[in-house]
Amino acid sequence: MREGLVGIFANNNERKIQQAKMKQEGRLPPGQSLTLKWPVLHSGSVPAFDPAAWDFRTLGLVEVPLSLTWDEFLKLPRTQVTADFHCVTRWSHFDNHWEGVPFRAVWDLTRPRAEATHVLVHAEEGYTTNIPLSDLLEENVLFALQHDGAPLPAEHGGPLRLVVPKLYAWKSAKWVRGLEFLGHDRAGFWERNGYHMYGDPWKGQRYDSD
Repeated sequence: MREGLVGIFANNNERKIQQAKMKQEGRLPPGQSLTLKWPVLHSGSVPAFDPAAWDFRTLGLVEVPLSLTWDEFLKLPRTQVTADFHCVTRWSHFDNHWEGVPFRAVWDLTRPRAEATHVLVHAEEGYTTNIPLSDLLEENVLFALQHDGAPLPAEHGGPLRLVVPKLYAWKSAKWVRGLEFLGHDRAGFWERNGYHMYGDPWKGQRYDSD
């Protein structure tokens, strides 16, 4: 029992030290707290993954609508990104190492039309979220297949999760299955239920009243 308490105090002390460091470096957004763990949060259940039935599609304002199998998606170019991760529920997890397919690789293949300004991300079980196309084109945005050197766990969005480091983590949709390119903004699942349309952690844009 005593050893367990010692471990808890040691972890709390480490967390406080790391949090102070991140705050000093300007990496902890207002109202956020550092976590050493990686909490699991999502709406609905964890979907089953069948690589034979899985596909990835693009639609809307694109020159080339895509329908990629799992094997075809895995043949796309890869990139690695180390980035912080900020959840709307006020925790932040730092220095995540992601590996996967850069958003730009899909953008190059599907060739969005000039009038496309926003993307509605489609995921399993009807989940959607909206993101400006200009934000998705940043160099550190990717479709993650791995996290910290291991395959992305299902509860964290595996086999495929969009990662948009500059926005709150609900925009980094789990279990992604496609992209719809639009000429206007359109609210996704959480946005229709009171979350902010954009979701900038540094401006505290958690809810539609912020």
